[in-house]
Amino acid sequence: MIAHRTSLRNKAALVATLALLAAAGCHKKQAAPPPPAAMAPQTVAPPTASITADPMTIDLGQSVVLNWRTTNATSVSIDGIGQVPVNGTQTVSPSSSTNFHLVATNEGGTTEANVRVTVRVPEVPAAPVSNTSSADEFHSHVQDIFFAFDSYDLSSDAKASITTAAAYLNAHPTIKILIGGYCDDRGSAEYNITLGENRANAAKTALVAAGIDGSRIRVVSYGKEKQFCTEETESCWQQNRRDQFSVDQ
Repeated sequence: MIAHRTSLRNKAALVATLALLAAAGCHKKQAAPPPPAAMAPQTVAPPTASITADPMTIDLGQSVVLNWRTTNATSVSIDGIGQVPVNGTQTVSPSSSTNFHLVATNEGGTTEANVRVTVRVPEVPAAPVSNTSSADEFHSHVQDIFFAFDSYDLSSDAKASITTAAAYLNAHPTIKILIGGYCDDRGSAEYNITLGENRANAAKTALVAAGIDGSRIRVVSYGKEKQFCTEETESCWQQNRRDQFSVDQ
């Protein structure tokens, strides 16, 4: 009887164990969570850039204002000027028509922008007046004047010539004149454009002070672009440092 009870207990334990194993097998094993996605590297957008000129067309000797704007740029340069701030303005006096090329860079790339400034170069009048005798008369009274190196001050000889010219122009009130300022070939083109303009204006100021209406006088600077003499000597340089007077047609 006892052996029978023991056998029943063993069977019951076996059944319980099998039930537990069956219950455990019914639960699915949970999958491991996927690894976190790798962080995508951050990219830097290329800079933006623009450049304008005001005005875009000038006469030789005049100035123009460049204005540029960029975003996200770490370095900005303009051909002919060099490194510049990322945003800014600059006044320039180009001696010929010029394309101002801007380059803006950062880690993301390079962006370029351009603006072209047109420079009008006036022509020297071919015939100062209508006939040869009048031309000779004009130039005998209104003579070119000359300057010292790197100067636009009127010498005593130049002042005497201005006095003679003013007397002739006062006697001929219909004549309008063009004063061209010239320089020798030393120094930069931009510097000589300014110096030539100062020389022409010095003569105009003296003529106005002598009674000539300023509206009869037009000035232009040729800088070092038109040379009367091309030898590298002091006597040749002296010929190029002048104001030339012509009848303005």
